[in-house]
Amino acid sequence: MFDDTLRLFFALPCPPEQAAAICAWRDEQAFDGRAVPQDNLHMTLAFLGAQPKDRLDALLAIADTLQGTAFDLVLDRLASIGKGFVCLQPSATPAALLSLVEALDERLAALGVVLDSRPFLPHLTLARQARSRPSAPAPDFAWRAERFVLYLSRNTADGPRYDELGSWPLLVP
Repeated sequence: MFDDTLRLFFALPCPPEQAAAICAWRDEQAFDGRAVPQDNLHMTLAFLGAQPKDRLDALLAIADTLQGTAFDLVLDRLASIGKGFVCLQPSATPAALLSLVEALDERLAALGVVLDSRPFLPHLTLARQARSRPSAPAPDFAWRAERFVLYLSRNTADGPRYDELGSWPLLVP
């Protein structure tokens, strides 16, 4: 049977040079679990899950209406969350990030997209299926969040691959 859904999420992409530095640090720590590929590093803003293909244009239109502000994102906490996720988190969540997530959630709800009921937890996943909690000292990574993206998640023989379907700038304050 033909699948007429797309697995989608909105996120902040990790810039390539920062992703390389994060992965080099992560690999030095020798965390157990399955490392997230460098090209897949991101901070999820809203996970949409399986969405009908015919909803894509409406989702792109929603993103066109957002007027988020660029901000500095500092990832200075190492944490284990959920079941085996090793992540970087900000010790202080930027107000502009929270505003962007809130505006996005409101527009998605108005479209009828059902989102996770858990509160937003900003994080960048380093590894999945980790059996132990990380004990490395907290790193200090940062980048200027200047855009957000709608990603399509596809399963491949090498694991998940995230393809950009659209990208929108965040306004410079």
